Amino acid sequence: MTEAGKATRRLRQLNELTDMYDFLDEVRLRPGMWVRGGSLLHLESMLIGYTAALGVHGLDEDCNLRAGSQGPFAQWLWSRLGMAYPSSLGWAVEIERRAEQTDVPALEMFFELLDEFRATGHGAHQVNPAGQASTEAEQPQQSD
Repeated sequence: MTEAGKATRRLRQLNELTDMYDFLDEVRLRPGMWVRGGSLLHLESMLIGYTAALGVHGLDEDCNLRAGSQGPFAQWLWSRLGMAYPSSLGWAVEIERRAEQTDVPALEMFFELLDEFRATGHGAHQVNPAGQASTEAEQPQQSD
């Protein structure tokens, strides 16, 4: 997300967030606060805790970013990265590897890939080009 895109979003309290994507939007705004050393393994661990909390509280939410090589995001990622076989190491390790090869910060690459994934129709809401979330119903209709 550009610096201008960051400035247009208001920081929210945890009780204002409605799903995993809202949480990740907050991480994107202040990654240093949430993710130690920019490590996707730390972010993945947080998402494991998130899904565990959903289970403990009996909440039903599609968590596309499950840890490891399972889940919709990982399956999409293997294809996106041109991998012939799923990685048993999981999406966080594979993105960190690719980021290191291309000299791009891992968190930056993760959010770019997440935006692509969400643009394919995954998730409770989509991300518009400015990086602000909107519900699918609020997406503008394209004219032919």
